[in-house]
Amino acid sequence: MTTCRIRYARIAAPVLLLSLLAGCVSNQPKDEAKPEPAPPVAEKKAAAPTAATKTAAPKPAGKNGYDLSKNKPVTDSTKVESGQGTMVKGINNWEGEVTGVPAAKSRFTNLRIGMSQQQVVDIAGQPTDQGAYVTGKAFIPFYFGSDRSRWEMVYKGQGRLIFSNQAGFGSGYYLTWIIHNANEGGYR
Repeated sequence: MTTCRIRYARIAAPVLLLSLLAGCVSNQPKDEAKPEPAPPVAEKKAAAPTAATKTAAPKPAGKNGYDLSKNKPVTDSTKVESGQGTMVKGINNWEGEVTGVPAAKSRFTNLRIGMSQQQVVDIAGQPTDQGAYVTGKAFIPFYFGSDRSRWEMVYKGQGRLIFSNQAGFGSGYYLTWIIHNANEGGYR
């Protein structure tokens, strides 16, 4: 009886293997009929370029090369979300955002994304209020990139400045978000 089982196993194993392989091959997606592209439409000859075909002249960049033309005025800095402003690339390849419209004679117009805290304080002066908080990246195991924690400086009548920590184990903070708000109360 054991010889019968051995013979059965010798025959069944290759048959089982072939049936599995055949099943894998048969489950491949079938070539579906692809629709043919529509025939090209005869092009119309235009005598003169229309207003739609003219390229718009690039909008002039603001001070420091930031184009703030799409920004809207900010009324409450605590309700501002990332992505509502203009994404910019600053000094030392720091990327950040500028939100809102600068107030008249604002010291924020001289700031650049990527500046250190001390550089900002030298230009904008001492803030009305300031403080730190952690971001969600602080809870990612073995994450040593930047933006694990942030430092926020609030200036009455001008807005807020958000700094992100540098990558690695450094302790420096660099400017990554400028929120212009002429109605800023001055406290967090």
